[in-house]
Amino acid sequence: MNIVKIILTILFVIDCIALTAVVLMQEGKNAGLGAIAGSSDSYWGQNKGRSVEGTLVKMTKAMVVAFFVLAIVLQLPIYG
Repeated sequence: MNIVKIILTILFVIDCIALTAVVLMQEGKNAGLGAIAGSSDSYWGQNKGRSVEGTLVKMTKAMVVAFFVLAIVLQLPIYG
């Protein structure tokens, strides 16, 4: 079981580094003055799920789930 714990720990570290990088690549959620002028109704605002930003959000959600699953699995008593 020691090899499984090492592999899971390596995956956990890779996930942590990748999650940090993906979060830092995302844009801020500041609406700024663009929301006052109504720029959120533009083509870019409507199709944000298909853009790079939408992909980063989806990747972040998947990596967060993997983070918590790996963290819980690594704390199970069978790997202790």
